[in-house]
Amino acid sequence: MPATQRATELAIVAARAASDLKAEEIIALDVSEQLVLTDVFLIASASNERQVVAIVDAVEEAMHKAGAKALRREGKSEARWVLIDFGDVVVHVQHSEDRVYYALERLWKDCPVVELPADVHGTTADAEPTDGEAGGQE
Repeated sequence: MPATQRATELAIVAARAASDLKAEEIIALDVSEQLVLTDVFLIASASNERQVVAIVDAVEEAMHKAGAKALRREGKSEARWVLIDFGDVVVHVQHSEDRVYYALERLWKDCPVVELPADVHGTTADAEPTDGEAGGQE
């Protein structure tokens, strides 16, 4: 069973908040077939710890406004890989170096990508991301 409409909507809310703070390589994966605890993983990266914290704060604020409360948050004090569990959506904000090292997209490569609006990826309207391309390129 694919991710719920609500989970997809919340993933877009979180992705927009991350994108507004210049998060890179934003991607959403439908993990609903693999996990019973959540429907969507949203993954974004930042170039430094300060930006990781800022993105996390923005995502939490946007999700709160959308009616989603964080159930758990881990890693904010180190600001290298912060995981925020909103129930239907789990947001991972990683330092760019950790994103490469842990390669969550590779780990969850069998899961379908949730389509996000083009502006969230940092692409233009006429340059849609191709398979395997997470966006973030100018």
